[in-house]
Amino acid sequence: MGTLPNYFYPATIALCLAAVIAAYFCSNPMRHSGWFVMRRFINWLPLGMTYAFLCMGRYNLIVAKGALGTLMSKQDLGIIFGVGTGTYALSFLINGPLIDKKIGGKNGIMIAALGASLANIALGILTWFIIVKHLKVNLVAAFSLIYAVNMYFQSYGAMSIIKVKAYWFHVRERGVFGAIFGTFISSGVYFAFDWGGAIVSLTKADAPDNFLKRFFLSTGSTVDATWAVFFVPAIILIFWLVMDWWLIKDTPEKAGFAYLDTHDASSGQMHVEFSVSDLLKKIFASPLMLMIAGVELTSGIFRYCALNWYPSFADDVKQPGAEYIAAHWGWFTCVFGIVGGFAGGIISDRMFHSRRGPPAAMLCGLVLMLAVVMAVFLFSAPQIVGWSAVLIVMASIGITSLMSGTAATDFGGRKATATCAGVVDGFAYIGSSLQSFSLGFIITHGGWRWWPVYMIPFALAGLVLAIKIWHDLPAATRRYIATVEKKDVAADSPVT
Repeated sequence: MGTLPNYFYPATIALCLAAVIAAYFCSNPMRHSGWFVMRRFINWLPLGMTYAFLCMGRYNLIVAKGALGTLMSKQDLGIIFGVGTGTYALSFLINGPLIDKKIGGKNGIMIAALGASLANIALGILTWFIIVKHLKVNLVAAFSLIYAVNMYFQSYGAMSIIKVKAYWFHVRERGVFGAIFGTFISSGVYFAFDWGGAIVSLTKADAPDNFLKRFFLSTGSTVDATWAVFFVPAIILIFWLVMDWWLIKDTPEKAGFAYLDTHDASSGQMHVEFSVSDLLKKIFASPLMLMIAGVELTSGIFRYCALNWYPSFADDVKQPGAEYIAAHWGWFTCVFGIVGGFAGGIISDRMFHSRRGPPAAMLCGLVLMLAVVMAVFLFSAPQIVGWSAVLIVMASIGITSLMSGTAATDFGGRKATATCAGVVDGFAYIGSSLQSFSLGFIITHGGWRWWPVYMIPFALAGLVLAIKIWHDLPAATRRYIATVEKKDVAADSPVT
C-alpha cells in the first residue's frame, strides 16, 4: 500500500462517490419518476457535500494537534474535543425543535455552514497568534471556547440533512439514504485527515514552493502555517453555503411535485402541531427511542475511540509494516465507512423489511470481537491492530447511519425528525465527549493498553440494546408492508 502513487487515494475516493451516486439512481423501489429522482439528487448532493466539509472543519483539530506537537498534549486534545462534543450534544435540545418548528432543514444547513466557517476562521487566527506572535494564553481554555462555538453550529448540520431527507425519502428507501449519509460522514473524515494532512505538509516552512504556501506564508518565513488547516475548510464551506441557498428545497411540494406520504410515524398526523415539550417527549418518554439513543451512545464511544486515537497511538507506538494505515488514515476510514453505511442500509431494507435493529446488532457484535482482538495483539501485531481500528470505524459509521440517520426519522416522523434525529445523534456525541475526557486521562496516566479494553463493555452494551429493538417498526410502515404484500399475493394468484 505504501508504494501506491499519490493520485491513487483521491481517485479511489472519487470512484467511491461515483459508485454511491450510481447506486442511488439504480435504487428506486417506489417507482418515482425520472425527474423526481434527479431533482432529489440535486437536493441531497449539496446537503451531503456541505456536511462532508463540516466534518473536515470538525476533525481538523486532531490534525492540528499533530502539527502543534508539544504545544498541545494528548490530555489537552481530550479536553478540547470533549468540550466541543459535549456542546454539540447539548445543542440538539435547542436546535432540533428550532429546525422542526421554525426554520426547516435548508435554513439549518446554511446556518451550520456559515457558523462553522466563521468559527474555523477564528481557530485559524488563534493558531496564528500562538505560533507567530507567541501569544501567552491558556491554550486549552482558548481552543475549548472557540471549538465549542464551532461545534454548536456544526450541530445544525446532521439534523438539517435528516429533516430534508424525511420529506423526500419513503421509509422503504431510507436504508439507502442512511448509506448515502454515512458516505458523506466518511468523506468528511477523508477530507479532514488526508486533505488536512496534505495542507499541513504543503504549508511547512521547508516545503517546496506551492500555491498554499505562498498564500498562507510570507516569503522567508521560518514557521509552519498550521493555521491553514482551519482556513481551507472555512473557505470551502462558504462555497457550499451558496450552493445550498441556490439548490435545496425542503419538500417535494416546494420543488413542484405532489405530496409524498413517506409512511413514517407522522403519516396521518401531518396536521398536528407539536410543542417543544411534545417534541422532546417523543424521545425521553419513549423506551424505544431511548434504546435507539443508547445504541448510538455506545457507537459514539467506540467510533471516536478508534477514529480519534489510532493516529496518536501509531505516532507513539511505532507500527512496523502498518505505517501505510496511519499515513492514509482518512482514506481507509472513508472507504470502509462507505462500506459500513451501505452494508447496514442494504441489509436493513432488503433482508429485514427496513428494520434497523438487526444490522445494528450485527455491527455491534463485530466491534466487540474486534476490540477483544485489538486488546490481545495491541503491542505485537501492528497489521491486526490497524485493520481492527479501520473496521471498528466502518461498523460504527454503519450504526450511526442506521440509528441517527434512519431509525430516529422512522420512529420520530417528519414532524419531529430533526428533534428525534438530533437527540439520538446527540447521544453519540455524549459518548464521544465521555471517551474524549476519560481516554485522554487514562492513556496519559495508564498507558495505551487500556485503549481497546475501554471499548469492550460499550460494544457489548450496544449489542444488547440493538437486540432489544430487533423486531421494531413504525406502525405506519407495518401497515404499508402488509398492504404491499397483500397486493403481491393477489397479483401472483391464478385467475379463476
